[in-house]
Amino acid sequence: MALRREPTARQMRLAVELRRLRDAAGLATREAAALLGVSSAQISQIEMGIAGVSEKRLRRLAGNYSCTDEALVDALVAMATDRTRGWWEEYRGLLPTPFLDLAELEHHAVFLREVQFLYIPGPLQTEDYARAIYGDRIPELPAEDLELRVRHRMQRKVVFDGGEPTPYEVIIHEAALRIRVGDRATLRTQLSDLLARSEADHISVRVIPFDLEGFGGSWTPIMLAGGAVPRLDTAVGDAPHTTVLIDSEAQLSVLRTLLSRLQAASLDRVRSRDLLHRLAKEV
Repeated sequence: MALRREPTARQMRLAVELRRLRDAAGLATREAAALLGVSSAQISQIEMGIAGVSEKRLRRLAGNYSCTDEALVDALVAMATDRTRGWWEEYRGLLPTPFLDLAELEHHAVFLREVQFLYIPGPLQTEDYARAIYGDRIPELPAEDLELRVRHRMQRKVVFDGGEPTPYEVIIHEAALRIRVGDRATLRTQLSDLLARSEADHISVRVIPFDLEGFGGSWTPIMLAGGAVPRLDTAVGDAPHTTVLIDSEAQLSVLRTLLSRLQAASLDRVRSRDLLHRLAKEV
């Protein structure tokens, strides 16, 4: 099998998890290779994400590593045997790789939780709002590149609009609802669209109001994409120009706690919709 030149983030996550299992078992690369009957180079290639691994070999590796978490092994097998070529592949070579990795991550997520302080979350942005954000970039993007980014951002909505929509919980600070991205009409349309989407059963929009006392805030935009098992959760720093994927369990634990605290500090869904409605009328 030919080696991959550019593994996707999902393929790299599989590689990282297999390396973590080997490390937890206390085995060196050569020892793992001997147990599987392959060369050390093959184990290294699998753990770098540049070589795939069959279901049979993956299950043997898990057995050799004394991994008894069947749900985790099944999830890793699903990652290893996945042959999905999603809509994001049409942008390969046209947009930076992190754009594709983010769309792939959202496609496979079992849930999405997000917090934003200065912008409406990417998956909920209207076309004009997204165009205003990308258009404010320095240095200025060429028109073709800007439109590619806007189109990609609009297509990310597919995870909410399909037959089996992904549950999405988002916490937005009131600042993000008031900052006039683009012109007045752009913000008014964006708020109206956000209000309409917040009525969906699978989309929860909660607002942290300005007048909340005792709130210091983290001011760090975060998205948590749920994996098939909690160990495979991934946190995302989603900004207008790039994304950062976080899979360290220590960091994920901190971010889960932060999201829970922010949710507790926010208005409930009903009061959040009331505030959205009021702000949309004020613009």
